[in-house]
Amino acid sequence: MRRVVEVWPFRPTIHHSRRLAEALRAETVGGVVMLAATVVALVWANVSTDSYEALRATTFGPASLHLDLDLREWAQNGLLTIFFFVAGVEVKEEFVHGELSNLRKAALPILASIAGMVVPVLVYLAVSWGAPGAGRGWAVPTATDIAFALAVLAVTAGAMPAALRAFLLTCAVVDDLGAISVIAVFFTDHLNLLALTAGAALIALYGLLQARRVRGPWIYLPIALLAWYLVELSGVHATVAGVALGLMTRVRNDPGEENSPAELATHRLRPLSAGFVVPVFAFLSAGVALDTGSLSTMFSDRVVLGVVAGLVVGKFLGVFGGAWLAVRLGLARLSEELHWRDMAAVSTLAGIGFTVSLLIGGLAYGDDPGRTNAVTTGVLAASLASSVLAAILLRARVRNRAGAQDDDGHRRSIGDRS
Repeated sequence: MRRVVEVWPFRPTIHHSRRLAEALRAETVGGVVMLAATVVALVWANVSTDSYEALRATTFGPASLHLDLDLREWAQNGLLTIFFFVAGVEVKEEFVHGELSNLRKAALPILASIAGMVVPVLVYLAVSWGAPGAGRGWAVPTATDIAFALAVLAVTAGAMPAALRAFLLTCAVVDDLGAISVIAVFFTDHLNLLALTAGAALIALYGLLQARRVRGPWIYLPIALLAWYLVELSGVHATVAGVALGLMTRVRNDPGEENSPAELATHRLRPLSAGFVVPVFAFLSAGVALDTGSLSTMFSDRVVLGVVAGLVVGKFLGVFGGAWLAVRLGLARLSEELHWRDMAAVSTLAGIGFTVSLLIGGLAYGDDPGRTNAVTTGVLAASLASSVLAAILLRARVRNRAGAQDDDGHRRSIGDRS
């Protein structure tokens, strides 16, 4: 009895924290937490705009190290590095163990994802052409929010074939890789080659230690932090360091090894990413005033209309059209479990931009708060529209599939009786 009393203050805390971590590994829970953070940000920004903006503008960090950033910058450049590290590990997992390890299977989502990045840019440019500042926002509608999209799929269409989720996941992984490449190449204002070279050397050292089977988080954590700092100092967006470190993490299990370093890292970091990193970023990025003026701007500003059209229309046309064209040309094969109507429904999910679209919007128009807020409103509206439309289509497909299975079962039972 005494033993129970001694551990009582601690045991429930550990137990519940583990249960919370397990819950946050589920796509639906992470999506709900992110959505809740967004709603709180919108409510706060519209109830007390000054206090919300004051919070976002709060600056801390050592100025001597050029790290005196405000909270929004810390979320973009610091916290999101963890999100992109997990994304980098997922990309490598897909290349080693997943759909991307088989070129024949990988061709469909890869080609669909590439088209799903190119077509939204064309749609955006067609709508926004000639508008002031339009050339800076072309990359905003290229990204799909993997967490939000998978959460909507899990909630609305959990009964759909696993091949549909695999297609969406692989598309989103390739999409993330494309988005981080765009950030690295097109959103670098200045370049400190010395800092970038030193950061790349540390990332290579991280990879070498992984290859040599060196163990211990306290060896890798200082290397990762210093690599992040040097990439941040170089002028390249610091989240690139997260993806690079994720790609360097070993994903193959050694003989007798229960979990690879990649499995251990994602097991520990996914709850942190889903439960803290992405919600904090969403909270600090999504707070915009939804007054009559801002809403009218959304419908009159062709840059914002281009973002909305690029996400809602361009993403669907790109992903679905790219998949259809790849199959028609014989470059890929559609799974026997899936129908083109399933592909149309899941392609609509690609229009959920959110996390990465908000990040790119902030990078593109960071010096223009009015345009940044307008683009943020457009991303939120497009993501909501894509979520609702996809949910309706996916639920319809679930019902149609269930009805078809019932009809098949009924015909078989009649055949058995006859």
